[in-house]
Amino acid sequence: MSKKEKNYTPNQYFLDKFPAGKSGNKTNGLNEGVVRQASPFFWHKPELQEFGELQTAVINHHRKSPEISAEYSSGAHRGPAYTERKDSKSTLSTEQATKNIKEFVLANEGDLVGIVPLDPLWVYEGFEIKEPWVILIGVAMDHQKLNQAPASFENPTAGVEVAEKYNQASRTCRNLVNYISSQGYDAKAFPGPFATALNMIPAAIAAGLGELGKHGSMINREFGSNFRLSAVTTDLPLLSDQPDEFGADWFCHRCQVCSNACPPDAIHSEKQLVRGVEKWFVDFDKCIPYFGETMACGICIARCPWSTPERAPKLAEKWTRRLDKENTEKASQR
Repeated sequence: MSKKEKNYTPNQYFLDKFPAGKSGNKTNGLNEGVVRQASPFFWHKPELQEFGELQTAVINHHRKSPEISAEYSSGAHRGPAYTERKDSKSTLSTEQATKNIKEFVLANEGDLVGIVPLDPLWVYEGFEIKEPWVILIGVAMDHQKLNQAPASFENPTAGVEVAEKYNQASRTCRNLVNYISSQGYDAKAFPGPFATALNMIPAAIAAGLGELGKHGSMINREFGSNFRLSAVTTDLPLLSDQPDEFGADWFCHRCQVCSNACPPDAIHSEKQLVRGVEKWFVDFDKCIPYFGETMACGICIARCPWSTPERAPKLAEKWTRRLDKENTEKASQR
């Protein structure tokens, strides 16, 4: 969709569900100069945040689609019940435990996995996470299906694909929690899309799953933006991964594809100051009415050049070289 095709008028039904005088951008910390934890927001339980009525309206609209509703209404799609933690702890080394965790995730419907110590800044205000480790999981999406976004009642394919992948992520998380419990350690699942204590994207960046894109979602060197996140926290001692910088951020400064494709013009062309950090930021107040109307949208991540199948590794190789060259030149000028 080109800029000339952008003739979207926000759906008044969803606009009426915004709390009077409230902006989601302000809640998210736009233009704040102090680093802080994120506030509970749209995907938290309605009683815990200001946008609960809007959330309910969006979800109810999505579930008017029989195909999407079928994915979310079946508990079996979300994975097994949780099992009790074993009393005795495994004596495996941290190296072997880390290896086992990663192999388990990849053998149980996960496509990406990274591990990192918990940073208190990743915990939403008013919540607590006691486990010291975070296991981030990525589940790849079917790009052909996602690229049919925006979804509609006539063609809900993209919305169904989003729902299916969240179910897959939930199954991976639940199975991993049960595996860790069998080793005698505590674990808690964060499968999405609903939020609780953990702000997953900054954790996923630290764990090496990719970089933050202009569209506000992750870009991975293998799958581009074509994946969904979930996570498990645990007290099982593990080894940490490192952030993976391969030029995606640099690329986003020069690319306008997602900005041009976004019907409500919700994607900023430059980074914004958000809770004390300069970062890519999507205008919630513009995005969410269209997101609600189109049953999870997904246009920006589907159209992202990195999401085209088999393109991300080539882009990562190319832009890593450019990034390395620039860093070398800067170092020589010091």
